[in-house]
Amino acid sequence: MQLIWFRQDLRAADHAALWHAAQAGACIATVFISPEQWARHDEAPAKGIFYLRQLESLKAQLNALNIPLIIQHIPLWKDIPNALRQLCLELKISCVHANIEIGVNELKRDFQAQQALAQRNIALELHHDRTIFPVGTILNQSNQPYQVFSAFKKRCYERLSLGLPGCYPPAEKQEKMPLSQSHFNAQAEAAQLYPDHAAHLLQALWPVTEHYALELLDQFVQDDLDRYKAQRDFPALEATSQLSPYLNIGAISIRQCLQAVFRQQQGHFHINNASQQTWLDELLWREFYQHILFHYPAISKHQPFKISTQKLQWRDAEQDLSAWQQGQTGIPIVDAGMRQLLQTGWMHNRVRMITAMFLSKNLLIDWRLGEKWFMQHLIDGDLAANNGGWQWCASTGTDAVPYFRIFNPVSQSQKFDPDGDYIRKWVPELAHLDAKRIHEPYAGKHDPALDYPQPIADLSLSRKRAIEAFKAI
Repeated sequence: MQLIWFRQDLRAADHAALWHAAQAGACIATVFISPEQWARHDEAPAKGIFYLRQLESLKAQLNALNIPLIIQHIPLWKDIPNALRQLCLELKISCVHANIEIGVNELKRDFQAQQALAQRNIALELHHDRTIFPVGTILNQSNQPYQVFSAFKKRCYERLSLGLPGCYPPAEKQEKMPLSQSHFNAQAEAAQLYPDHAAHLLQALWPVTEHYALELLDQFVQDDLDRYKAQRDFPALEATSQLSPYLNIGAISIRQCLQAVFRQQQGHFHINNASQQTWLDELLWREFYQHILFHYPAISKHQPFKISTQKLQWRDAEQDLSAWQQGQTGIPIVDAGMRQLLQTGWMHNRVRMITAMFLSKNLLIDWRLGEKWFMQHLIDGDLAANNGGWQWCASTGTDAVPYFRIFNPVSQSQKFDPDGDYIRKWVPELAHLDAKRIHEPYAGKHDPALDYPQPIADLSLSRKRAIEAFKAI
């Protein structure tokens, strides 16, 4: 009997572990619910609820294949190896199949699980599934990991030109198997695990099911991809795929995304236009940060990639941090982004960069506090991507923006939200202002009638302060 251990891969189609398990014999599936562990990792309640909703959908899909799904509530990962071994003994499992996860704690959990199972001659086979290329296989001529995205991307392009990774065939329906009801006591109901949490209100914004995620992918590729390069940086437009939450919990695979992009080329790696290449590059940025996390695990331990930046003198400014968190900085584009995050669990990528750079540069507040806040609220919170993005903006990471390149949030706002529509949606107290004034409502004068805070930082002076702080190290 084979056991499939689902983690951040909640789908039935194109699933490496599921396919390999099905090839070996009859299958049973399990998943461990660990909200306490998720909280230790600063996982957002919105993401936890989203995960549990998708899990219920997966359960129905597996049921249609006659694959029972056993849900167990194990608060902390350190207790999973023994629980997994006990389950395997009860079910007479000969081999456990799971997809590789690359975080430090995840790798430690899986190593301990392998040891626990090996004591009873049960194998734990780990399969590559989350990335386009297995982590550790994209290396330079010196057999070292790439630290610069452009070189990493070039190598990926070379590999893709040899052939796109194909999707795994769908699992076939198996014979029904009777299981004791004692195995099905645990539930994955979000209402029980996150009682009365405001994140439940986001459910309508983020439908679940694997079918919905695939439809969202197809719609984006067919209707929106051609305009992606021209419009992706404008937050008032719905020009991005918004697939990140589904990729993050594995409701859709990275291989399915690649196959959809090149469907018109019959699955051959041939780029037709700049928008197609731009979206592919975004998928490869995701890939890059996954590989970086694997090769440099220290970044998951609150360490900067650039060791020298440990000496940076960050400001201890609780009031400024709170104003940033709540969208009350007096910088409209920053406040719009932070409020979008609080109200939807998501933020437009261009605005993520603007808000992150404002915190780490203009406010000179430790980027790790921003990274944590994002993880605590993002429905698509991913350790590798979130850490990579924050360290890029803070100039502490691999291939990061130079420390002296600091976004001016007003200029960014004027360029990418020229009519102020994005600001009006999320900062309604400024909705009556014209397209010029809305980006900088207090420019040149104080308006006591305006129900909006004064800017908490002088953009010019704070820019100079940040540059001096970096020069000091």
